Amino acid sequence: MAVMRLYTRGGDEGETGLFGGVRVPKAHPRLEAYGSLDELNAWLGWCAVACEGLGAPAAKLTQRLRREQDRLFVAGSLLATPPEASANARARLPQWPEESVEELERELDAWTITLPELGGFILPGGGEAGARLHLARTVCRRAERAVAALAADPANEVDPRVLAWLNRLSDWLFQAARAANAADGREDVPWRPVP
Repeated sequence: MAVMRLYTRGGDEGETGLFGGVRVPKAHPRLEAYGSLDELNAWLGWCAVACEGLGAPAAKLTQRLRREQDRLFVAGSLLATPPEASANARARLPQWPEESVEELERELDAWTITLPELGGFILPGGGEAGARLHLARTVCRRAERAVAALAADPANEVDPRVLAWLNRLSDWLFQAARAANAADGREDVPWRPVP
């Protein structure tokens, strides 16, 4: 049985291969963009573990976090494929889920109805799961900025649906943090300006 090695040595000199065979420096904006999505995916996994610990009240939230992790993989594969990739490489890409933004919006609207009304700004915190989700929201905003920077260069192809989804996902993570706090029996932490 052949052993699959996890290392290739291909990046030892500061370059990496994109999907389709194109090689670019590791500091390329495309790598920053899909690397940021990879980081966000790891954060969502950590958030899902915390939500699993809350049991039945957060079971649906855990499932939704796993769904968004799957979408992050799809978005990452799209970003890892440069415009000059072959038609064969492009044909093997997973398809972007058309309902991704609308699904997040429906869930945001449902949370808005069921969660306590916001009377002002809140601080990241509450319970463990809520605090992790607030942190994931900030990572999502950074990933969105990296993808937007990549898209700002006309030489790069970025599916505009991915940018819209990332924008909505950060809003969704804010409400998810509040939903996790509610499932944990914790209140959101109100911001009170220091006198």
